[in-house]
Amino acid sequence: MQFDVLDAEANRLGECPIWCERTERLWWVDVLTPALWSHDPATEICLSHPISARRLGSIALRQAGGLLLACENGLFSYDPETGEQAFLIDPEPGRAGHRKNDGRTDPDGNFWIGTLQEDAYSSVGSLYRVTPDRSVSVEATNLAIPNSLAFDPERSRVYYADTRAYTIWYREFAAPDSDRKVFAKTTAPARPDGSCIDAEGHLWNAEYAGGRVVRYAPSGEISMTIDLPVSHPTCCCFGGADFQTLYVTSAIEPLTTDQMTSEPFAGKVLALKVGISGRAEFRTRI
Repeated sequence: MQFDVLDAEANRLGECPIWCERTERLWWVDVLTPALWSHDPATEICLSHPISARRLGSIALRQAGGLLLACENGLFSYDPETGEQAFLIDPEPGRAGHRKNDGRTDPDGNFWIGTLQEDAYSSVGSLYRVTPDRSVSVEATNLAIPNSLAFDPERSRVYYADTRAYTIWYREFAAPDSDRKVFAKTTAPARPDGSCIDAEGHLWNAEYAGGRVVRYAPSGEISMTIDLPVSHPTCCCFGGADFQTLYVTSAIEPLTTDQMTSEPFAGKVLALKVGISGRAEFRTRI
């Protein structure tokens, strides 16, 4: 499949691409730098935006405008025009060695965020839900690397994964006590990383160390695979004026020097025309 490569520097760990239909811009993060990036397709310009908060794990669009930044030391509002940041809440305060990872907004404007212990990747991470009034609930525990957050409103599903467990689950997002069910499993070395939902309710997942994105039907069956020129894709989203461009972030780490030589697009953001439409991201009301 043909693809374009965005003109931004290679990311150590690119993650969480999100398309803003208001500004017609793509946003994403480099977790390990950390850095916040944007791309304007009209000008082809990519910009790195200074941030003061530490360890940026994921972002979300805010209903009030601007972005929500999920950082090691809490959730912050961010104004792209002024660069101003303001602390909102830390759903997991005082957890030394923990950082925020994948995050997503549900149809009700709540922000869901996973946390992990970065040094050992022990199964001590959690998944939290933060409501517009900033109350916090625990939605899942005993996760090593919470990932793959995505919401399907037609089926009332939340999807999430533990990358280290090679498993994606789903459950009813409005029913905390509902049993989670296995949706899909990957085979080593491919691990489930970030996901998005298309207009038909199919889940797209980037397989870290698997070198591809996979489209799953709501039944969990694979309906499409797309091989990529990078071995470590990290997340995906639909964007563009018609939501028919699939953007895929990727990572340089943990590639060796020889692997980086053989993968010139590692760490880059790829743009693919897949012939399928996506949908706008839900906006958090936090």
